[in-house]
Amino acid sequence: MAIIITDECINCGACEPECPNTAIYEGGVEWAWADGTSLTSVELGDEVIQGQAKQSPVSDEFYYIVPDKCTECVGFHEEPQCAAVCPVDCCVPDPEVRESNDELLAKKSWLHKE
Repeated sequence: MAIIITDECINCGACEPECPNTAIYEGGVEWAWADGTSLTSVELGDEVIQGQAKQSPVSDEFYYIVPDKCTECVGFHEEPQCAAVCPVDCCVPDPEVRESNDELLAKKSWLHKE
């Protein structure tokens, strides 16, 4: 499953530089698929989104994680690094986005095509 940042976030920013997928953004900041990945475009249904195209923030108030870019650090580290460095333990598993280890590895490969 992806990790989410709860509303207990103190906006310290410790998590953001730890994400190997650049899936963590400051509240109110737009994100892009290409940020920290090798994606140049993404097909979502019938729509093709350019990798550099800015997307709406998931949260305007707190740091947030883009669930489709989160791999729980599988393939990079033994545990999610955002959770490991969070001083208030607000980086927690997202019960709405459950993925197997194989799915997370496949997502990592998709994000970081060689």
